[in-house]
Amino acid sequence: MKLFSGKNRPLHLGPYPLERLRRAELPPDDLPIRPFEWPQGGKAGGLGALARHYLAIYDAHRDGARAPQKAPVPDDAGVRTNDIKAGGYFLDASVMGICAMSAAARRGHDARATGGHDNAIVVLVEHGRRPERGNLAHGWTEGAAGECAGLRAGQIAVVLAGYIRWLGFSARAHSVMNTEVDLNVLAVRAGVLAVDERGLFHPFIRGGYALGAVTTDYPVVADRPIAPRRGMARLICETVPHWLGLGGCFPAMERARIARRASHLGAHGMETIKRVDRPTTLVLDDEIPRVSKRAAFFERALQGDLGAKAQRERSRFAMKHPFSQSMIPLIRAMVPHQHGRVAPQKAHGTSDPAANARALKSLAYFLGADLAGICEAKTFTWFSHKEDGTPIEPYHKFALVMLIDQGFDTMDGASGDDWVSGQQSMRGYMRGAEIAGVMAAHIRALGYGAASQTNALSDVLQLPLTLLSGLGELSRIGELVLNPFIGPRSKSVVLTTDMPLRIDRPIDFGLQDMCNTCNKCARECPCDAISCGGKVMFNGYEMWKPDVERCARYRLTNPHGSACGRCMKMCPYNHEGLFWHHWALKAAIRWPWTRKHIAIWDDRLGNGIRNPVKRWWLDLEIVDGVCVAPRGVNERDLDRGRVLDPHKQKLAIYPAGMMPPPDHLDPFPVDRKAALAMAGRLERPEDAEKRRAARGAPPAHDTPPAPAGTRSKRGRPVASPYAPKS
Repeated sequence: MKLFSGKNRPLHLGPYPLERLRRAELPPDDLPIRPFEWPQGGKAGGLGALARHYLAIYDAHRDGARAPQKAPVPDDAGVRTNDIKAGGYFLDASVMGICAMSAAARRGHDARATGGHDNAIVVLVEHGRRPERGNLAHGWTEGAAGECAGLRAGQIAVVLAGYIRWLGFSARAHSVMNTEVDLNVLAVRAGVLAVDERGLFHPFIRGGYALGAVTTDYPVVADRPIAPRRGMARLICETVPHWLGLGGCFPAMERARIARRASHLGAHGMETIKRVDRPTTLVLDDEIPRVSKRAAFFERALQGDLGAKAQRERSRFAMKHPFSQSMIPLIRAMVPHQHGRVAPQKAHGTSDPAANARALKSLAYFLGADLAGICEAKTFTWFSHKEDGTPIEPYHKFALVMLIDQGFDTMDGASGDDWVSGQQSMRGYMRGAEIAGVMAAHIRALGYGAASQTNALSDVLQLPLTLLSGLGELSRIGELVLNPFIGPRSKSVVLTTDMPLRIDRPIDFGLQDMCNTCNKCARECPCDAISCGGKVMFNGYEMWKPDVERCARYRLTNPHGSACGRCMKMCPYNHEGLFWHHWALKAAIRWPWTRKHIAIWDDRLGNGIRNPVKRWWLDLEIVDGVCVAPRGVNERDLDRGRVLDPHKQKLAIYPAGMMPPPDHLDPFPVDRKAALAMAGRLERPEDAEKRRAARGAPPAHDTPPAPAGTRSKRGRPVASPYAPKS
């Protein structure tokens, strides 16, 4: 919980009150700074080795060709600088700094050997919180904190370097494993670290850290080094504001609260939420059809089912901003590592499901996940067929589901469907793929089968697993599970495994009543895809069923933004986690009559309006390989006067029976007229329960088509934009 809001704190200032630090002149090159050497500790073949393996994957992309034409970036160097720093903090850097290159920083190399770059962007990432003794993950993480933080710092540096190259400038990333510069020297010059007789340190960071950097010819403004402050001056100017979170920085007292919690609980109090035996929405396990990947609407768009425009835009819609595009090579590069060889012998002490579950959650939080839950990977949670029609047989029993928070700060500054929306998604997918990939490889080394199931390649449906693992309830947004602490603003990643695990139970925090009262997401949806009426049964699930075709078309072809996440921004549960937000959640759980008032006051307080202080990104679009100014920008706020009428809303619904056969690889055009008629034929939840009590058969439209048994003219599906380049 936070006492003070950060709404007036620009993202480029970061989570620490760096602006309160006293600054000094640039140090001379002969200042006795310990030369950078990365101590490669950890166990051979352990978690540290896996982190180094993934960092090597990233380092393959640390340099490259720049765009043939410079982007229309602002003339103001301060705006460019803030964009770069905020981008680093958006990617979860702990500290960002910028400096000019120096002879000492080049480690004896001449300027040409370091790319001829005259500026350096320095990234610092703190070590993850190591699990406590008595937790299996304590041993797993021994000596690996530096490598894991170095992995994160390297990822940020590679993405920022790629982004700058897309802007038309030269840039090279430097990681703890691959660098032509002295990261310690750069960190001191950039004000990321201070130096005194004790050595290198940061005034606000007590634990370990790792560094990364980007050298570039992109014109940015340099920071000044930190001048250490002592005694009462430091207490007044630095320590107290940091502890309380004055000025909107992340409060040290909140860090201390999190550090006191058991590591498997994470930062959020999910243990305080009521657990139930079944989800709060009706889930008919035995009636849920297994569907193929070919049936997912983004896949249908890729194969031409939604027409030529949607098919063309499918390969770029969330990646047409240069910042998003800079993450794609890393996402693609991790795909071949999602599966792998399992060690022949099971590790000692890994037979206890409860201990294993506790350790995996602790490890997930150590690596940077925001929430984690475990459930059984039931048969209906697996896709039936791959994109090419190959059948999928479930191969693991359990699923660890992790959520990556898309970040309140950036969402606070956005409309939800402008040019940062795709960046938020790609960040979540990239971060999730890294965490799940490292964890899956670690579990395989322990002798158990494991695979990461990511946005780029997944054999499971992530929504039902998120629901069953107790990370949220189904919301009015439709096919989205909403968490009580971070709302709907998350991306999920799943790790499936046959390692014995104790499962979590679903949760109940009163969301069904809350969503029944609040129609804000439906009112503010730019394409009217969210139901403003009652719930129905869809493929065995009770839900407010959205018009997925309409939603997909808008997200794919949005001309004034990159993708769309406006529903997530509008939700009253999308908040910054202040003290009063915590008590509002408690009130909504304990006193149902307060839920209506919470929804009303969320609107009256203007939550959902764009906050210009938090708007940090540049509006750019990649067209034909170069960045240009986009044709327009969605600049929506609240439409409080819009009146919703569920009787007039026309939603197209495509149950399993209207999906293409799993091996139909030619275009299978949607029949929207039939789908509009289908909306009136869906069962209501109460009718489904009566039918089951009378032993009636499931609706025929919930039966998916059988494989056609023939191959298409094309012979194989159109390749996913996330597929590794051959």
